[in-house]
Amino acid sequence: MTDTGTYVYAVARAAVECPDGVAPVRTVAGAGLVAYVSTVPLDEFGEEPLRRSLEDLDWLAVTARAHHRVVEAVAAATPTAPVRLVTVYADDAQVRDLLERRRDDFLEVLSHVTGRREWGVKAYVGPGAAAPDARGGDREDDTGKPGTAYLQRRQASLRGRERARRQIAGRAEHIHAALSSLAVASCRHRAQDPQLSGRNEAMLLNGAYLVDESRDEEFAATVGSLGGDGVEVRLTGPWAPYSFTVMEAC
Repeated sequence: MTDTGTYVYAVARAAVECPDGVAPVRTVAGAGLVAYVSTVPLDEFGEEPLRRSLEDLDWLAVTARAHHRVVEAVAAATPTAPVRLVTVYADDAQVRDLLERRRDDFLEVLSHVTGRREWGVKAYVGPGAAAPDARGGDREDDTGKPGTAYLQRRQASLRGRERARRQIAGRAEHIHAALSSLAVASCRHRAQDPQLSGRNEAMLLNGAYLVDESRDEEFAATVGSLGGDGVEVRLTGPWAPYSFTVMEAC
């Protein structure tokens, strides 16, 4: 029984130079495609050890950085279909079988991203953005009764907060729609927790956009025009097209 497996990072049409990942990187070719792989020990990357390792945030962070380092390097040189983090096969023969079985799927993905790049856009909203009226929005007549006055203020405050929530949601939809109109594909990811984003402000939008390279400048200019009124819009990338190409390897 072998004590190693084949870790897969990405699939492309061509072999290019790239840095090491979780281990030295090499290629496996088949069906006119090239898989970027490493030989890894199963006492770390086998099914049971991986269950434990994936609960270790430090191990996961190191592995993710190594994985993305390879994918980004390949994607910078040639159209690339990233494979999901910690995808491990028994051996190279299984990887060749994957390339044969899913050749058409890989070719479709690679054609979709050729000449295009993924850009990330994050929008943050400060506490003053879309804030309700300082008096709590709509007011009702005060009956002069302390209890009634409190309830009126409470209801007005809730209405003001709901208006603010709708305004903020509408702003996010406006930003996403404007950027999606310039992209060939787009998606909205879950907003990041402040501990992950490193920002105290609430994240209004966490979007990804696949953009023709010829429209990069237009896209960046549009991003720059969408901030203001307490909303900061930040452009990141370009990235390997993770949001539009990652395939379930099976």
